[in-house]
Amino acid sequence: MQRVVTAELDLDLEGELDLILSVAVAAGTPLAHERLRILRNGEDLPAVTVTDAVGTRLHRLRVGAGPVQVRYDARVDGPLAVAPASDLDTAVYLRPSRYAPSDSVFAQARRQFGGLRGTDLLAAVESFVAETVTYSPGLSLGTDSAVTTLATGQGVCRDYAHLVIALLRAMDVPARYVACYAPGLVPMDFHAVAEAWIDGRWLVVDATRLSNRRGLVRIATGRDAADCAFLSYYGANLALRRLVVDARVDADDAVAAAASDPQQDDRAALVSIG
Repeated sequence: MQRVVTAELDLDLEGELDLILSVAVAAGTPLAHERLRILRNGEDLPAVTVTDAVGTRLHRLRVGAGPVQVRYDARVDGPLAVAPASDLDTAVYLRPSRYAPSDSVFAQARRQFGGLRGTDLLAAVESFVAETVTYSPGLSLGTDSAVTTLATGQGVCRDYAHLVIALLRAMDVPARYVACYAPGLVPMDFHAVAEAWIDGRWLVVDATRLSNRRGLVRIATGRDAADCAFLSYYGANLALRRLVVDARVDADDAVAAAASDPQQDDRAALVSIG
């Protein structure tokens, strides 16, 4: 089974700026093919690759005003071996962060999930968020945190992930944010899920229930969305004119459906992103 992922961004830069992209799959992912092109007037612009401690790859360049096109495609040839949580991870991913302020939802979490531990807690948090939040494109803001999502009961994938992460951290479970490609996702876009460190494994939670967790391809990992933005820029304004993301499983119909059809994801199963 191979997974094929693509991303196309058309940008319009109003001045010289520092452009940072996070669209490439995580370092260490087995690849049969990969290509990233950053183009202006058909010519490639050079970028510096920066890889962080958990494998997130950033492509950074300084570029002047004008149109820029980003084209990325990769064919993933197998699962990514994910490193176990380190002592640093289990400290950092327990702390409140900008979009997952676990201290602000502490009382709610303790009332809702008191007495639950391990995978029982994980299942309860996933069910609570899935059943109390409505997927609502266009109604949440990029500045919304888990507190906002808990109060409004609406959001998109990043909001679901932030709420799951905040609730788990409030229950003393290390949890982190993962940006990923998701074959079978509708509507197709970059996707976000949560991971929890339980019983010696990073287990993935997608409370939107819009993806099949077995097909996910990791792009970036961090405390919350602030660490995993697919596009960042500093120094001038930028307009994102076009964004097209695609992800699919290249296999026979039965295998492809088992890894990409959200309806075939057994939500009770314990799954790690591979």
